[in-house]
Amino acid sequence: MDLLRFATAGSVDDGKSTLIGRLLYDSKSVFQDQLESVERTSADRGDDYTNLALLTDGLRAEREQGITIDVAYRYFSTPVRSFIVADTPGHVQYTRNMVTGASTADLALVLVDARKGVIEQTRRHASLSALLRVPHLVLAVNKMDLVGWDQAVFDGIVADFTQFASDLSLDLPRVTAIPLSALHGGNVVERAAETPWYTGPTLLEHLEQVDVVRDEAHARSARFPVQYVIRPMSTERPDYRGYAGTLSAGRLRPGDAVVVLPSGRTTTVAGIDTFDGELDEALPGQAVTVRLADEVDVSRGDLLAAADDAPTPVSTFAATVCWMTDAPLVPGRRLLVKHTTRTVKAIVTEVQDRLDVTTLAHEPVPSLQLNDIGRVTVRSASPLVLDPYVVDRRTGAFILIDEASGATVGAGMVAG
Repeated sequence: MDLLRFATAGSVDDGKSTLIGRLLYDSKSVFQDQLESVERTSADRGDDYTNLALLTDGLRAEREQGITIDVAYRYFSTPVRSFIVADTPGHVQYTRNMVTGASTADLALVLVDARKGVIEQTRRHASLSALLRVPHLVLAVNKMDLVGWDQAVFDGIVADFTQFASDLSLDLPRVTAIPLSALHGGNVVERAAETPWYTGPTLLEHLEQVDVVRDEAHARSARFPVQYVIRPMSTERPDYRGYAGTLSAGRLRPGDAVVVLPSGRTTTVAGIDTFDGELDEALPGQAVTVRLADEVDVSRGDLLAAADDAPTPVSTFAATVCWMTDAPLVPGRRLLVKHTTRTVKAIVTEVQDRLDVTTLAHEPVPSLQLNDIGRVTVRSASPLVLDPYVVDRRTGAFILIDEASGATVGAGMVAG
C-alpha cells in the first residue's frame, strides 16, 4: 500500500489538532478506549462536545493551554493509502518543530481560520514549506461554518494567498484549496451539503488521490549511504561481505559501476541482497545489502554513487540552517555534522545572514538565535559527500549536534 507523509501547519487555534482528530475519527482509526478517554476528558473540561483535538494533543501543557507544543505523529490508513501525520505547532517560538515535522513530508497542510484569513503565520508556514521543498500544499480554509459557508470569503482567502505567493515569487508546490469545518466534519471525509458551489475533492479524497511524485528520485543518479558492514559470520559463506543501507536515489543493478566516496575507489555491483533473496534492481527507499565485485575499503558513513555522475567530496560548504537551541550559533562554534550515515566534527566559520520567512528578505546578523533560519558556512574535519538540497532532500540535508550533550541543535540544507 502506498504511503503519504503530511504535516499540518497554521496559527494557534486554527484547528490543526481538531482536523487530525476528525480524520482519525471519521476514518475509523480510533480505538474505543481512546474515544471513551477523550469523551471523559472533554466532559471534565466542560466541553459540550467531544473534543477530537485531544486525540493528538497528548502533553498535559497542551491540553491545559489548548495549544500544540511538540510535534505529534499519528498513523492511520484507508483502503487506498496509509498515512503518517505530523501535527506541528503554530506558535512562532516553535518554528523549529514545524521544520522538523515538514522536513520529510510529501504534503504540507496549511490551515487558515476563515474568520481571520491569511495572516503572518500563514505566510510563514507557506514560506517554510517552499524552503523545505515539500512537493504538495493544501490550503485548508477551516471554520467555514462560522462564516456561514460563504463562497466569497473562501474565494477572497484563496486570492490573498495566491497574491502573497506571486508578490514574493515564492516557489510554492502544487496548491489545492479546500473549504471545510474540522469541528463538524464538513468536506473533511464527507462532503458538506452547505457547499454546493465547491466541486473539488474532500480533504481525505485529495490525500488519497494526490500524486506522490517519487519519479524524480528514480531518475537521479544512484546514491547509497552505507549504514552497516556485514562481515563473514558463518562457515556456509565465509567469503560473504556486504554493505547494508537504504538507497536514497537512483537505481542499482548488478554490474553497475560505482565509486566509493570519499575515497574515490571504483568497482562494480556484484549483487543486491534482501531478507527475501536477491534483487535484479534496487529502487529508492529500499533497504538492501550491496555486494561489490572488488575488495575495496568501505565503512559506515561512506557513499556508493554512480561512477559516471558522482558528487565531489568537500570540506567547506554553504548551507541554510534552522537553529534549534537557546544558545546562539556564532562563528567559531564547534559542532558535529551528521549527514546521512556519516558523522564528522565541524566548525561554523561564518554566519552570513538571517532569513525573514515572512518576506523572504535576508538580514545580516552576527549570530543565529533560537528558531532563526539563516545562511552559514561550515568547515568539516573530514570530507562530506553532499548534493544540493534542491536536487535531493536526503543527501542535501544534515543535522548539527552539540558535542558535549549530544543534543540536536540545528537542521541544515546544503546550498545549491
